[in-house]
Amino acid sequence: MTYELYLEPAVYEARKALPGNVRQRVRAQIEALARAPRPRDSRPLKTRGLDLSAAVQIRRIRLDRWRIVYAVNDAERWVWVLGLYQRPPYNYEDLASLASRLPPT
Repeated sequence: MTYELYLEPAVYEARKALPGNVRQRVRAQIEALARAPRPRDSRPLKTRGLDLSAAVQIRRIRLDRWRIVYAVNDAERWVWVLGLYQRPPYNYEDLASLASRLPPT
């Protein structure tokens, strides 16, 4: 069973700026999230103190120096891709801002 897949507009813009080979890998990884929202190489992020529903989990996938930050809601069966960032310097300080973009559950 698949999940609905949503992408923030900033993800589209960030993906356009990637080198071709990385852009294709990111695209494939994002599309795969609709079938398997918790791949082996993904990790949950610490969201203590954020106003999130118990059904929502924020996770990240690492692709070389790039991070795909996304949220999963099993109750409503959606995956929401919140950001695509290069690390370093990205350090997940904006999780509260990213979580505020999620729809209320």
